[in-house]
Amino acid sequence: MLNISNNQLNKKVTLAPYKAHAKAFRNTHYKYFNQFLKIFALTGIVILFLPWTQNVTGNGFVTTLTPSQRPQTIQSQIPGRVEAWFVKEGDSVSKGDTILYISEIKNEYQDPQLVARTNQQRDAKSRSVVSYSSKIDALENQIAALRQERALKQSQANNKLRQAELKVTSDSIDFQAAKINFEIAERQFNRAETLQNEGLKSVADVEAKRLKLQETQAKLVSQENDLLASRNEVLNAQLEIGRITAEYADKIAKSSSERFTAESNQANTEAEVTKLENQSANYQIRNDLYYITAPQSGFINKAIIGGIGETFKEGQQLVGIMPANYDVAVETFVDPIDLPLIHLGEEVRIQFDGWPAIFFSGWPNVSFGTYAGEVVAIERFISDNGKFRILIAPDPEENPWPDQVRVGSGAYTIALLEDVPIWYELWRKLNGFPPNYYRPDDATKDQKKK
Repeated sequence: MLNISNNQLNKKVTLAPYKAHAKAFRNTHYKYFNQFLKIFALTGIVILFLPWTQNVTGNGFVTTLTPSQRPQTIQSQIPGRVEAWFVKEGDSVSKGDTILYISEIKNEYQDPQLVARTNQQRDAKSRSVVSYSSKIDALENQIAALRQERALKQSQANNKLRQAELKVTSDSIDFQAAKINFEIAERQFNRAETLQNEGLKSVADVEAKRLKLQETQAKLVSQENDLLASRNEVLNAQLEIGRITAEYADKIAKSSSERFTAESNQANTEAEVTKLENQSANYQIRNDLYYITAPQSGFINKAIIGGIGETFKEGQQLVGIMPANYDVAVETFVDPIDLPLIHLGEEVRIQFDGWPAIFFSGWPNVSFGTYAGEVVAIERFISDNGKFRILIAPDPEENPWPDQVRVGSGAYTIALLEDVPIWYELWRKLNGFPPNYYRPDDATKDQKKK
């Protein structure tokens, strides 16, 4: 009430004797409430000084530790058409098992005897190579024979030249002897003629000397002709040597040219044989590509190209396969601001999707349902989602990961950093500061050693 009346009942009437008044207006509950507030405040202060483990969280998924163990698709290296399937989705296959059979769709490869015909062409060209080799050997023998014959002819011509030169020398000596005899006969004739004029010689003696002079003169002319003929024979012998050299040089050059032509044809034929061998090997390999086989043991996930008679291009995905044996890992992503806090070998707690877990981020020791892992790889370049990729492997010293975890399942990761008081963590969160820069003990020791 407003208590504006002059007749105030609260001053005249008291409610103290009544039990309801005693229950409604007693002061003991304030005492308990105050004690509760004090205990709560004291407990809150104590909690503020409890240790809190800073952490960096991330969302990722289960993958494999090595790229060769991850799910993959099988492609065809050639275009083709599906002819037969030998497996169905979910089947287990071993390495090398045939998954499907395809046929050729390109016209240049549709001949079923393509490899055999290519081998026949290769064999024919190989025989041509042998023929060219025989021709080259025959031409080499011919060149050797020509060189030998040229040597004999040149030796014969040289001998003939030597004979002519000796004959020139002999004729030159005979010419000089005839010349001396002519001079002697001429002096004897002159002397006899002088003595005949003086009456000391008869006319018969003078005529005899004249006759002898004419004979020696005739012999001198004959010896001079013989000398000139011998010299001419020397010239002819020299010309014969030049002719033989030129003749056999032409023959040898012609044979050498034919040999070089044969060698060139042989090289071209060998190149064609090599090309045909390459084509034959390629055709054989292409025939083997008609059978699509499993690259490793695993399970058939999905047939991407289905049906019979469906065509596809080269490199197109045909079927998906999951390896049978693999080592699981977790691929997670962290913000760039948290990347300096992540180090190789650092401990990470993982919560898998579908597995019940009770997790306290600040107190990992009291958490339940999480599994331990360690960082084995940190991406050097940012991913398309604006974060850095981290690869986490199971910690061999902790409990093993569940066998039922499948590749592709979701995972929530918590990288554990250093311990700080709770009040400091609350203050950091309110101010939006990142966690403390953290380096593991191993990294600090390594840095000191360096």
